[in-house]
Amino acid sequence: MKGAERWVIGIDEAGRGPLAGPVAVGIVLAPKGFSIRKAFPGVADSKKLSEKKREHVFALLKQHSSVRYLVVFASAKQIDRVGIAKAIGQLVTKGIRTIAPDATTVRVLLDGSLKAPAEYRQKTIIRGDASEPIISLASIAAKVSRDRLMQKLAKKYPEYGFEIHKGYGTRAHYAALKKYGASPIHRRSFNLCG
Repeated sequence: MKGAERWVIGIDEAGRGPLAGPVAVGIVLAPKGFSIRKAFPGVADSKKLSEKKREHVFALLKQHSSVRYLVVFASAKQIDRVGIAKAIGQLVTKGIRTIAPDATTVRVLLDGSLKAPAEYRQKTIIRGDASEPIISLASIAAKVSRDRLMQKLAKKYPEYGFEIHKGYGTRAHYAALKKYGASPIHRRSFNLCG
């Protein structure tokens, strides 16, 4: 028998397309009926917000006592080993079972083509990061956490400019790849030649 839904979970990923660095999945859990828009003014799809605004909303998320979040990562090596889609799927499964081990009390809202394990009540929403505030919040958590990690990795691999492009395939990134070759955090299964 299914339990009463007490929680809502939003899930989104960041870093599907870069040539380097991990992919991140953000998972946000809030009480059913909780107003994300009131608690996090300005929440929106992370891609539509400035870095400053994303950091502000993420700071609010870290301080909020009623809402929990988790960000999980798959390394470039894991992406190369199993493929980007499977790596993201593994992160969704790992993250959701960590934050909400009891599937009977939650409803899961996922962005795009993401899927939760079958035991969870779920709805996948195309462009959910733009229409569902809890998915928007998950997208912000994933994006900010991944960007911060790429800024740290930029210190370890300064020749690539990760602090600027976060591993995406910019002209400067391709030029650095041509000059220095791939680093240990580059996704070798991706087209690194441009």
